[in-house]
Amino acid sequence: MALEVVVRIAVYPGTFDPITNGHIDIIRRASKVVDKLIVAAAENIGKSPMFSLDERRDMVNQEIGVIKADNEVRGYHSEIEVTSFSSLLMHFVDEHKAQFVIRGLRAVSDFEYEFQMVGMNARLNPDVETLFLMSSERHQFISSRLVKEIAILGGKIDDFVSSRVKNRMMTNINKK
Repeated sequence: MALEVVVRIAVYPGTFDPITNGHIDIIRRASKVVDKLIVAAAENIGKSPMFSLDERRDMVNQEIGVIKADNEVRGYHSEIEVTSFSSLLMHFVDEHKAQFVIRGLRAVSDFEYEFQMVGMNARLNPDVETLFLMSSERHQFISSRLVKEIAILGGKIDDFVSSRVKNRMMTNINKK
């Protein structure tokens, strides 16, 4: 009897507008527990993003390169793929044959929203589990919305995003 190899595939969805050090921390940690992690930038029609979907996907891709190199050195062999989507999350998860959705929790206030999402997603696809990773203590307060606000108002964002993301944000802000 041949053994069937089960590949653990997870989707980490987000708007990533912009991708922050908190997102990077969750991606790094999630990549240690699955065989394949799909980081998926969501179109999110309910928000007015600073960056286009293509720009956000490109920024995530640039940041992932650092994680991939670090994982190789540390002996973690999970695949990390970056893409984008504009469909229902559970449809996207089905298309990619993922068994898990990764979500980051920063504070108790995140839990209520995430709890509702887990319930809805479970009704849409009871075979998909949601895995929560608590933000590291040094990233618990970071949110893309606050980073954008600080940058627009001329504050220092170096501790919240990479220098690449900061440069793209400043270029974008200066265009307006």
